[in-house]
Amino acid sequence: MPNRRDFLSTLGLALGATTLGRTSALAAMACTPTHLPRIGIQLYTMRSLTEKDLEGTLAKLAGIGYAEVEFAGYFGKTPEQIRAMLIANRLSSPSSHIPLPANDDAWSRALADARTIGHEWAVIPWLEPPMRKEWARFADTLNHLATKARAAGMRFAYHNHDFEFAKEGSGTVMDLLLKNTDPALVDFEMDIYWVTKAGADPLDLIARNPKRFPLMHAKDASPAPERAIVDVGKGTIDFAKIFQQERTSGMSHVYVENDNPSDAIQSATTSFQYLSNLKY
Repeated sequence: MPNRRDFLSTLGLALGATTLGRTSALAAMACTPTHLPRIGIQLYTMRSLTEKDLEGTLAKLAGIGYAEVEFAGYFGKTPEQIRAMLIANRLSSPSSHIPLPANDDAWSRALADARTIGHEWAVIPWLEPPMRKEWARFADTLNHLATKARAAGMRFAYHNHDFEFAKEGSGTVMDLLLKNTDPALVDFEMDIYWVTKAGADPLDLIARNPKRFPLMHAKDASPAPERAIVDVGKGTIDFAKIFQQERTSGMSHVYVENDNPSDAIQSATTSFQYLSNLKY
């Protein structure tokens, strides 16, 4: 019969081997490429079709393979009608672009409609040129809108273009907005194309601002100097490197977008096929 010392020694070797095996397995899992679990599309891409036939367009997108859509207007449909269309096509809509409201009452109504549809995020997508000043005050506005959204049971985000990367103080407007908004309230939707178009680095932005980018827009850029919008996979942006940082960025939803496609269905199909096969 083995003595206690022999038994403990043998047990230690066995546990060590088990731990090593688990560590190796975890390391292998960490190194195993993954892919996007769900792919969405911003419906602004499809606006030439959705204005005429929203339900039919949603059906076509579901047929391509999209699981999520992000709205940018509801084309005269009621929240109940939008929700029914999503259910009928087995789609979800985690977020919607909602214009900057004129007042709190307008914001409350927009949030109520968004909740009825089933959105989780209300996203401010654009700031008119005359309003692109007094950025510290605008950051306060974002905090205020986000507080109202939280009270309504929703999350809040701001979507960037390229003008947020203009110089402001010792950094950029984007730096100021990130610094002066409450991370517990205000998320950001990173439009990867516009970050790149502005000459900024998405990876640097993520590294300096972890967990601030749960939403992302994927559209590609042609080579410099034009850097025109092209379908995802047809340009120069390395999406795999950006998606690899999902734990740092907080990335939860990725939406394909093309601002001016010549053929919206073909554009949506091309981008979906690329992202569905992308390993990172």
